[in-house]
Amino acid sequence: MTEPVGLYHVTLKVSHGDMPGAQTLNLDLAVSAPTGTVHGTATITQALPPPYGIIHIPVHGQIYHTGFGQDTLLVHLIGQYVVSVPPPAIGSYLAHFSAGLAVDKSWNGKGSYEYGNHIVGDCKVTNTSPK
Repeated sequence: MTEPVGLYHVTLKVSHGDMPGAQTLNLDLAVSAPTGTVHGTATITQALPPPYGIIHIPVHGQIYHTGFGQDTLLVHLIGQYVVSVPPPAIGSYLAHFSAGLAVDKSWNGKGSYEYGNHIVGDCKVTNTSPK
């Protein structure tokens, strides 16, 4: 596989097992190969009744290379999203999101992420980009 050049698009699915109803992270990312910067959207889905169940998060981050043996891409993403408190309380607050992925040149590998008070580890990262 040839190394991507310039700006390219990648979509990823980050999932923890195949448990029904478990949260799934979908990433839609624009990657700048020369600078190693990443910008895009993270969407967390979970089988919960509305208005819960889907969280959209703008993310940005950086790609680092291990640089030895079979080069692994280490991807670090961060972002924030608005959480509205349930009634009878009034208001909202910003919650933090972060993800760490270790992927090969095809963008397949392992990772983990955390959002709000949830930590989801030991996840499989699958490249879902159109061929």
